[in-house]
Amino acid sequence: MSAAYIIDAVRTPRGIGKVGKGALAHLHPQVLGAAVLEALANRNGLDTAAVDDVIWSTAVQKGRQAGNLGRLSALLAGYDVKASGMTLDRACGGAITSVALAAGQIGSGYEDCVIAGGTDMMSLHTTVFQEEAAAGLALGAGAGNPDLVARHPLSHQGVCADAIAAMEGITRADVDALGLESQRRAKVAMDEGRFDRSVVPVRNPDGSVALAIDEFPRPETTAEGLAQLRPSFDGVADMPADRDGTTFRAMIQRKYPHLQWTGIHHAGNSSGVVDGSAAVLLASEAFVEKQGWKPRGRIVTAVNVGDCPTLMLNAPVPAARKALARAGLTVDDIDVWEINEAFAVVAEKFMRDMKMDRAKVNANGGAIALGHPIGATGALLIGTALDELERTGGKYGLITMCAAGGMAPAIIIERL
Repeated sequence: MSAAYIIDAVRTPRGIGKVGKGALAHLHPQVLGAAVLEALANRNGLDTAAVDDVIWSTAVQKGRQAGNLGRLSALLAGYDVKASGMTLDRACGGAITSVALAAGQIGSGYEDCVIAGGTDMMSLHTTVFQEEAAAGLALGAGAGNPDLVARHPLSHQGVCADAIAAMEGITRADVDALGLESQRRAKVAMDEGRFDRSVVPVRNPDGSVALAIDEFPRPETTAEGLAQLRPSFDGVADMPADRDGTTFRAMIQRKYPHLQWTGIHHAGNSSGVVDGSAAVLLASEAFVEKQGWKPRGRIVTAVNVGDCPTLMLNAPVPAARKALARAGLTVDDIDVWEINEAFAVVAEKFMRDMKMDRAKVNANGGAIALGHPIGATGALLIGTALDELERTGGKYGLITMCAAGGMAPAIIIERL
């Protein structure tokens, strides 16, 4: 395998993912994708006719996010029509996969220059799902297949987070403390301009700036304020998970019959609902030499792991261990860890299981403070890890995240 070099990584600011409240919610998703693609081309003097492919991730490929968002965003960005594109879905983990596939294409010698990333406008998700429900198309857990649900009971992610916390002895105080720390670290990062290299503004059709900095963080958050928030998923746990009326709680208890729990996750210790996009420019050694570029990093390895689909959120630990083994590295070799804070319990369990230095994990805050634009987050975190490696002089970064269906991709990068 040849080396797959990281030339650059950019992202949009993350806007609040609610229509009427978020600064990006009035825009078409292609606008967000085009913003990062155009920035990569302009910043690196890239002849877009030389881009072999654009590999994109979008978790909800419906409505305005349908129609191969990667290809359409490239066209809107003014890319040469020779730059083809595709769009994939690995739920939350999709943009790590898009980068891994790009690296694989380059490493195999099939391609020389590939852009990987993703877009998700969560402000659109609610509308899409409400329309499906009104039309009688909401299929619930298992996409309406009772045979699958009988084999693998599938619950709601927030309910899974609460159930895992009970299994692991993780308390409300533990997850609130992690949520508060996420906000504190994000404020420090923003105050010190640690995101400035990667964040590119999103513009309205008239050229005015729609959003230039992350909109979601709440630096005024306090421990007392978090303690007053009511759990978000107790009511959800007892809602029907399918058309037969089986609840989300009962789905989990089919597989774990003795497990009992009450909710501890809420808006202050769960990932933020946001709109956003991110992209990474990768190239082969021959293409780098031809362009006269100086790579910022390289892809060391990338892996995928499946785990229990009923609990859904526990695959990041085995994914990280698999990636470390493939790379011949240890936990202590990794200088920067980005573990997506889908829910606080995910990062908390990860750090406990891996027995690691917490200062190295999500050093600039995570999705609790900054938000999680599902299909884009993986590429966003790769860029964040690379920026942090450069800021601190570290060598290796590992990025992983849970994904629906009980999966996790993981990727290790090296700063050059």
